[in-house]
Amino acid sequence: MTTCAKALQAWAAKEETPLEDAKFVKIYAQIPPINKLDNSLNQLVNCERLALSTNAIDRLIPLPGLKSLKILSVGRNNLKKIDGSLAADHGNTLEQLWVSYNKIGSLDGIDKLTALTTLYMSNNKIANFDELSKLADLAELRDILLVGNPCYDGLGKEERRVEVIKRLPQLTKIDGIMVTPSEREAAGV
Repeated sequence: MTTCAKALQAWAAKEETPLEDAKFVKIYAQIPPINKLDNSLNQLVNCERLALSTNAIDRLIPLPGLKSLKILSVGRNNLKKIDGSLAADHGNTLEQLWVSYNKIGSLDGIDKLTALTTLYMSNNKIANFDELSKLADLAELRDILLVGNPCYDGLGKEERRVEVIKRLPQLTKIDGIMVTPSEREAAGV
């Protein structure tokens, strides 16, 4: 497996950028893949966007060094949950979380990301629409992607959208399509 430290070293050499100055770091699709995050990522003190997708990461760890992180991309990994460590370090700064194509079945932990505007979590294991109610207090959340989750099974497009709007009326976009006034009316919001 590739370690984060090794991937970061290779990225810095290729980009000719010191890690502490980097704003956008891409260490996705490593061969062999990264399977564990480590503290070497804390060197990215000015990083605003971190791309770790298409690896084999099975859990997130606290990353207190990434004080400027706004976009975290960890899609196509082996994540089963988003625990509180992400919110503890980035609850007030993280604006976009990209976790599509994982194995996440609960939205626990995401509800503490108060600056979150965008949540892409298609093709996960969200089985019940009521799980979305955990995100109701995220006032900044505007854009969500849920296609490919079991909660959508057996419902038409309009039915799915209404169920999402009922629980998250602050959204302006669902699955890449803007929310309409008639959909809000059908959801009773």
